[in-house]
Amino acid sequence: MTDLETPMAVPRAPALRRAAPALLGYAAVRALGLVVLAGWSAARGRSAYTLLTARWDSLWYTRVAELGYGYEVRLPNGDVHSNLAFFPLLPWLERLLHALAPLSYADAGLTVSLLASLAAAWGIFAVTDVVYGPRVGVCAVLLWAVLPVGIVQSMAYSESLFTALAAWSLYAVLTGRWVTAGVLAALAGLTRPVGLAVVAAVWTAGVVSFVRDRSRGARGGGADVPDGARPDERAPEVSSAARARRAPQATGASHATRAPHIAITTADAPPWRRALGMLLAPAGAAAYVLWVGHRTGRGPLGYLDVQAGWRNGFDGGYAFARFVADKFTSFPSALAGAGLILGVGLLLWLYVIGVRQRQPLPLLVYTGVVLALALCASSYFGSKPRLLMPAFPVLLPLARALARLRTGRSVLVTAGVAVASAIYGAFWLNGSGPP
Repeated sequence: MTDLETPMAVPRAPALRRAAPALLGYAAVRALGLVVLAGWSAARGRSAYTLLTARWDSLWYTRVAELGYGYEVRLPNGDVHSNLAFFPLLPWLERLLHALAPLSYADAGLTVSLLASLAAAWGIFAVTDVVYGPRVGVCAVLLWAVLPVGIVQSMAYSESLFTALAAWSLYAVLTGRWVTAGVLAALAGLTRPVGLAVVAAVWTAGVVSFVRDRSRGARGGGADVPDGARPDERAPEVSSAARARRAPQATGASHATRAPHIAITTADAPPWRRALGMLLAPAGAAAYVLWVGHRTGRGPLGYLDVQAGWRNGFDGGYAFARFVADKFTSFPSALAGAGLILGVGLLLWLYVIGVRQRQPLPLLVYTGVVLALALCASSYFGSKPRLLMPAFPVLLPLARALARLRTGRSVLVTAGVAVASAIYGAFWLNGSGPP
């Protein structure tokens, strides 16, 4: 079970200097991906810029930014693709940047995505640094950068923006900044439907903290202090776990090889702050869903009807299982089916390892909900790799393993994977690409 009560020191602030190695490495990986994409696209007589800004969902976002909601496409089979399916934060930012700078809506979308991807990398580092330390934090950021579909992080899509908001909300929860966590969760809920995962993480941590406080109150405790926290509940400035990071044990094991011991510093925040953070967390998603229901005249569940027009829904994974099973009807496609099974198995295995390594409960809840919504949805199956991209905590076991290697070897491994990812990303966007 995840340890929520063992205290540990956390950085006073996610200083940019502390995160600089991770951000520089991330920028290098993404630059490599863009250079390879530009060369590959030019060789095929295509525009890399168009692939990044003016295809698939990016067109829907820029249309919302320019013309607002109300556009829909009726297909011959009766399906209705409405732009109400796209949450509004990215189009709002595109419109704002277009108004403030001499940028087209497409340029604005690409700019927002590029800046958001750096913010996401910083947030991933900050979360991992709190749990495992800076070396593992750098490795986690690089692993997120070299994902096979990492090129999406540089597209005018909402994945980078959502991941940034989710990561920083989780960081705020882990460090006891409840109102900040709630505001960022609300913004994540205005970005993508999977914002539910951030809300679930904030609420789970909040409920656990209140239950813990009530249990301690029933057992009796020290005198109250002005901020509502009892002295014995405060996380010390330097804990035994933090000292262990600075001075490796006699066995020679580094901090990257030991299980984390982390407390969510809930007791340092008055109960009203925790309650306010929990109240704010679902506000963004709830507001948009209710607005869509009002606009369509279909009530609170009107957004589900909009998604049904895109054939998106939640069926517990039945449609995805049938999709994988159909791959085994012929030999060539059977290889793809086997690959899908291995991929899903790897994700679940990494998640189980995260549980066994006692990742903080908010990370486990967030990752679990992201995985469930991505794998158990009946949406277009080619979307699933990019829908899984915000589940960055699933990479933490791999990041710990990478951090155990000598620096030269870890750099070599990461560089090799980065080259492969860049080539695959260029091939993918010039082929089927994301829907």
